[in-house]
Amino acid sequence: MMSLPFYQRHHEHYDRAYRHKALSSTVSQYQKETKSKSAVYAQGSAAYARGSAAYRHSSAAGFSLDSSAAYSHGSSAYDLESAAYSYGSAAYDRSAAQSKRSAAYSLDSESLSTSSAAYSHASESINKLAAAYRLGSEAYSVGLKNSNLMIEDQSYKMSPKAKRAKQSLISEDKENEALDYSVPIFTGREVNISGITDTEEERIKESAAYVAKRNLFATGEGVSVSKVAKTTSEEKHHEKKSRKVAIRESAEHVAMRKTLEETQAFHKKLNKDKLLHAPEFIIEPRSHTIWEKENVRFNCSVAGWPEPRVTWYKNNVPIDVQAHPGKYIIQSRYGLHSLEITECDFDDTAQYHASALNVKGEVSVYASLVVKRYKGEIDASLLHGRNLSPSPFAVTPHGYASRFEISFVDKFDVAFGREGETMSLGCTVVINPDIKRFKPDIEWYRNGVLITPSKWVQMQWSGERASLTLTHANKEDEGLYTLRVAMGEYYEEYSGYVFVRDADAEIPGAPGAPLDVQCLDANKDYVIVSWKQPAVDGGNPILGYFIDRCEVGTSHWTQCNENPVKFARFPVTGLIEGRSYIFRVRAVNKAGVSLPSRVSEPVAALDPADRARLRGHPSAPWTGQIIVTEEEPAEGVVPGPPTDLQVIEATKNYVVLSWKPPGQRGHEGIMYFVEKCVAGTEDWQRVNTEIPVKSPRFAVFDLSEGKSYCFRVRCCNSAGIGEPSEATEATVVDDKLDIPKAPGRIMPTRNTDTSVVVTWTEPPDAKELVGYYIESSVEGSGRWEPCNNNPVKGTRFICHGLSNGEKYIFRVRAVNAAGLSEFSQESEPIEVKAAIAAPSPPYDIVVLESVRDSMVLGWKQPEAIGGTEITGYYVNYREVVDGVPGKWKEANIKAVTERAYRIQNLKENMVYQFQVAAANLAGVGTPSKPSKPFKCEEWTIAVPGPPHDVKCTEVRKDSLVLLWKEPVYSGRSPIVGYYVDMKESKAKEEHWRSVNEKPLQKKFLKIGGLTEGVSYVFRVRATNQAGVGKPSDVTDAVTAETRPGTKEVVVDVDDNGVISLNFECDQMSPDSKFIWSKNYEPIEDDPRLNIDTKGGKSKLSFKDLGEDDLGIYSCIVTDTDGASSSYTIDEEEMKRLLALSHERQFPTVPLTSELAVEILEKGEVRFWLQAEKLSGNAKANFVFNDKEIFNGEKYKMKVNHNTGLVEMIMDKLEEKDEGTYTFQLQDGKATNQSSLVLIGDVFKKLRDEADFQRKEWHRKQGPHFVDKLGWEVTDECNVLLKCKVANIKKETHIVWYKDDREIMVDEEHDFKDGVCTLLISEFSKKDAGTYEVILKDDRGKDSSELKLKDTAFADLMNEVCRRIALSATDLKIQSTAEGIRLYSYVTYYVEDLRVGWVHNDTQIKFTDRMRTGVTGEQIWLQINEPTPQDKGRYIMELFDGNTTHKKTVDLSGQAFDEAFAEFQRLKQAAIAEKNRARVLGGLPDVVTIQEGKALNLSCTVWGDPTPEVSWLKNEKSFVSDANCTLKFESGKNVSFSISTVSTQDSGKYSIVVKNKYGTETSDVTVSVYIPEEERASEQEKKQ
Repeated sequence: MMSLPFYQRHHEHYDRAYRHKALSSTVSQYQKETKSKSAVYAQGSAAYARGSAAYRHSSAAGFSLDSSAAYSHGSSAYDLESAAYSYGSAAYDRSAAQSKRSAAYSLDSESLSTSSAAYSHASESINKLAAAYRLGSEAYSVGLKNSNLMIEDQSYKMSPKAKRAKQSLISEDKENEALDYSVPIFTGREVNISGITDTEEERIKESAAYVAKRNLFATGEGVSVSKVAKTTSEEKHHEKKSRKVAIRESAEHVAMRKTLEETQAFHKKLNKDKLLHAPEFIIEPRSHTIWEKENVRFNCSVAGWPEPRVTWYKNNVPIDVQAHPGKYIIQSRYGLHSLEITECDFDDTAQYHASALNVKGEVSVYASLVVKRYKGEIDASLLHGRNLSPSPFAVTPHGYASRFEISFVDKFDVAFGREGETMSLGCTVVINPDIKRFKPDIEWYRNGVLITPSKWVQMQWSGERASLTLTHANKEDEGLYTLRVAMGEYYEEYSGYVFVRDADAEIPGAPGAPLDVQCLDANKDYVIVSWKQPAVDGGNPILGYFIDRCEVGTSHWTQCNENPVKFARFPVTGLIEGRSYIFRVRAVNKAGVSLPSRVSEPVAALDPADRARLRGHPSAPWTGQIIVTEEEPAEGVVPGPPTDLQVIEATKNYVVLSWKPPGQRGHEGIMYFVEKCVAGTEDWQRVNTEIPVKSPRFAVFDLSEGKSYCFRVRCCNSAGIGEPSEATEATVVDDKLDIPKAPGRIMPTRNTDTSVVVTWTEPPDAKELVGYYIESSVEGSGRWEPCNNNPVKGTRFICHGLSNGEKYIFRVRAVNAAGLSEFSQESEPIEVKAAIAAPSPPYDIVVLESVRDSMVLGWKQPEAIGGTEITGYYVNYREVVDGVPGKWKEANIKAVTERAYRIQNLKENMVYQFQVAAANLAGVGTPSKPSKPFKCEEWTIAVPGPPHDVKCTEVRKDSLVLLWKEPVYSGRSPIVGYYVDMKESKAKEEHWRSVNEKPLQKKFLKIGGLTEGVSYVFRVRATNQAGVGKPSDVTDAVTAETRPGTKEVVVDVDDNGVISLNFECDQMSPDSKFIWSKNYEPIEDDPRLNIDTKGGKSKLSFKDLGEDDLGIYSCIVTDTDGASSSYTIDEEEMKRLLALSHERQFPTVPLTSELAVEILEKGEVRFWLQAEKLSGNAKANFVFNDKEIFNGEKYKMKVNHNTGLVEMIMDKLEEKDEGTYTFQLQDGKATNQSSLVLIGDVFKKLRDEADFQRKEWHRKQGPHFVDKLGWEVTDECNVLLKCKVANIKKETHIVWYKDDREIMVDEEHDFKDGVCTLLISEFSKKDAGTYEVILKDDRGKDSSELKLKDTAFADLMNEVCRRIALSATDLKIQSTAEGIRLYSYVTYYVEDLRVGWVHNDTQIKFTDRMRTGVTGEQIWLQINEPTPQDKGRYIMELFDGNTTHKKTVDLSGQAFDEAFAEFQRLKQAAIAEKNRARVLGGLPDVVTIQEGKALNLSCTVWGDPTPEVSWLKNEKSFVSDANCTLKFESGKNVSFSISTVSTQDSGKYSIVVKNKYGTETSDVTVSVYIPEEERASEQEKKQ
């Protein structure tokens, strides 16, 4: 008999996924019969401990002794679809259920107290546990993790079967037949359970109680049940009776033996404490290392009762999801908990941990998150207040200890080439230190985009020099090339611009070739080709462009358009569907046609959906052709009209239409006809008269320029042409995209001796700009040359290749698909030489303080400083009387360096205007515009004046640092702080918002959280006790971006332990300077610091780093485009740097591994350690118990300076060798030592291992096992025992044993490949046992043993089941006379393979109509008398113990109709066969009888309807007469009698039975003989 887990008596719904499906079928049938009897478990009861309330509740549920059943189907736990516990209950109501379970539970209350506690627990815990049960076996296994309960199968009686006969698992007994059936066994062997009972005794009692309870529905001859009870253990005998009677009597017996008083007494003895246990993490979260902007998820699962509450922490601080909406997502479901962090950034690098807490305790698990990014992307804002810094070190295979100095020698400069030439760029790269095994990563970028090798570009790295070769330069290759050399996370870059000019035209005066040909919007009917116009038109305007196509795999080019098109996009039609093409473009002017452009990438003439499905892999790769086949369309319906028809592009040459397919189109593909008409008419003309369009897009040509057209589309298929769509609005045939207007404000600025920086403003109302072309001309020459041949983005460009000392003028034109704009106005001439000029005027003059006779002014630095540092400012002022300004007067003779100045000796209440001029080495610049009028009067306001000199520095893509100076006027009380406001530069005034809630004491602030690419402005307000003062002037707009080449301050500790901050800048001018600040105050002669600047590098060194040096150190490079960075040294960072400094100052020999010991093959003992690196002068001393030992007979010592390996080998360990071993290393001034203590158990274990290894070595001198005996399952699902042997010779024998009995093997093993195998076919339970294999010859013997029992056997059977499940064939459909059968074949079937069936995602409940079973190797599902409700998708689930394998078949539509029709035919045939007329028996084949005797023959016939009976004699009709009597009685009994037979009666008699279903004939031969005496006497008479 089977044995099931104890919890199934409460949770039958869980049995569905746990027990055998045949058992589910039996229980399901029983439940249907008892569904309407009564409700056993009352849902929602909260009064389990109250007898009367429980009694009333059970009464309300319809409980009665006459009609109660053992199980309820309404709201009980045995309802397969109901929850295991009630959601609304505070405790589980078992008042009625307990009364029915007392027969099964003859244990006393004490023995069941622990089991019952699970149902009297608080409702909150019960509900959560119920949810876990509903989740299924996966969630339930979490709660059952730690139990060791073994539930063994009970014995069962089955009819004898052949050795390999396959058992059918279907019970087919009828409802009212005798109860003589076998309950299918439960195939499980072991179930782990915990959380309900805590002792082995209680678990055994629980299991026994379930067995007793199951007897309510599983008694009979076919099942032997073991009943466990305290008062009695006798076997109860059940007579064979009908199933309904047996169940009803059992249920009534249970109800009478249990009362509500016993339920209450049982409940009082519940002990809740045994349910509780502390949290335990089943699955712990793992650490992650990811890149920025990625998402990460930490997962864990926890068990415990009551259910633990899980809290997530970041750096020991609880995570507040509400404070960071969208950042953190915390989920908890059925014991599985997760923390998801979205779009991780550098701030998310931290230690995270999850803490689980309940009443029994708390436990935590930890995981780390590291968010990585490239050094060039490190944000300085992330360094404040953190112990992190831009890493100056690289993580190498040799540790995190080496700083790499990467420098470029023999660098490439700005390069010039022509189309078709080969160009090469290269740099010699010097890396220090040089680590041979750690190669740098070499990457090349063009305009910031990574370059990959192709037929156009080749990259080489020789180990010292990086080079890039353009094998056939084209204008597409023009741009800024950057070489990046990376060592780990540390890298350096070098950039240079490459210019590619047009090749010489074949026809003088022809334009340059177009460039950047691309294929857009490819589909079956056309491909839109786009390109960029060339910069050189050959001296004549470009008239248009020709587009050529070439099929991939051929060399034949075909021109696609007859007339030149001006628009830089063109739809190419006439393509063959599925084939791949490449395109090129040629420009044409009146002089001729240009050279062709570089060819485009191949593109297939396919719809995007087809291209995605094919994944771009051509069917014929040597031609690039993609073969497309279409299924023959089925008969469909006329399609409806398309929708959403619109014009997506219109030019002078064509119009592109787009629409959506109709909703009504049948089951076949559709095509389209496009129609047009002149706007205002209804004269519709079909555009594509011959070939319908296959794609929902189409380009219409042959339209009259300037006219207005309307368009509509019709669908068609084999059923006909549908109604047209709604017509488009009138569309004028003209270019919708206008040629851009000319750029403005062309401003050249000196750059170098051979280059000029040109800036301009974007043209107004520009759309879809491709870029700009810049041209230069020597002033007065009238000859213009292109500065670039590939349109540049942005409004700034450096024009290279100019002649030093010459004056140039520049002009710019914009480019889009419609064409090139007119040239801008020519710029002012500029002489090419190193840039330096007088600064532009200062601006935004404000009054910072005003008293009776003086005023303090402030202003902003000029936008253009003239290429050198500003040396000072000059201020002028004038009086304004009645709005009339006077003459300007000088306020200062000596230039002031600050951007604030007090003007003395002014007149009180007089109105003044001011202007300021800046000066540099080039001279005094133009004064600013006059300020607005200010009145000189005493300020009496209580609040402070505005701060001034507000500026932004350290601008990055998401942060910047804002600096300001305190107000000149502080108000009536000291300033106590500052508020910073910000808004987007284009936002309105009401969008100002404060950055800080509390006033700042410092005069700087790092502002984070900016959006990359957005422009911001800032202002500052000072506050005192009286309130907040006026805001400062608004800063200039600052765009949040990290500019290319931005570098950060890095910290370094050299070999002498000196700590320094380093900053590099490659944007310096000759007059640039490094300015270091501490807390943004310039450092002036600080004795604790030393600043050393050489070229583009500056170093700030600490003489003795201490607490006085804590702070923010920043560096600004003057005369650059804002090059600046900072580094924060706080207390933790100071400790780290001091520790590193000490390590560098007092070095140690770094060890890869400490002193270790190992046993060698022959039992020798090897002591060893390995240093990272040893010089040739390194020495090692070996010490044992404080005494130096030396190389000799016992000790063999060796030092390998190349590998850093130091070792000592001893032949064997003796008792006197117990002690401490030390290796001492010295390499120059670096020292180190490592010790190993071998005493006590450690020494004994090592010595035993050495002795074992020595013996093992001797064992291996004879035949021995290399790999011990193991198993594998073959593809044929057989089990192969195998082991690997060595040192075998011809005389070696191998013997196999199972359970100490020799296994006879037919063939002698040949030890091929050194592997011994034993094949066990069709492995099953009978093959469990202990297997042993023995090798022996004259040199010795060896053995290996494999136990295939318990868990090991279960694991093997799981693998066998998995292989069997994988061998299952696809489900087939077979019609039978009874119904429809779904079946699959497996290699062979074992009972451990659990089979389940699912219909339309619902588990099938097996009944007499719906049965499953196994016949031979066939697993089947029989659907008797199928109905339309049986249509749908069927899944056969094969569970191998770990994984569920599925096979699916769709029994619907035509498949169902055909199967059902075949079933009806077979059913009628079966009925006919069953009811046809037939002779059942009784007639012999031959009758021999003596003459004169009486002959009586009888037989039984059958048929429905009753058959007609006739007789034949010798094939002739035969009827009754006086001598012969034929009878047919009761519709089935037929008799034939002859009173006196004679020889004339001999012959063949035939009985013929016939009805509407058929006819059958049965023959009997009658032979009448005459005895010899009578024959002789008759002969005598005749004579």
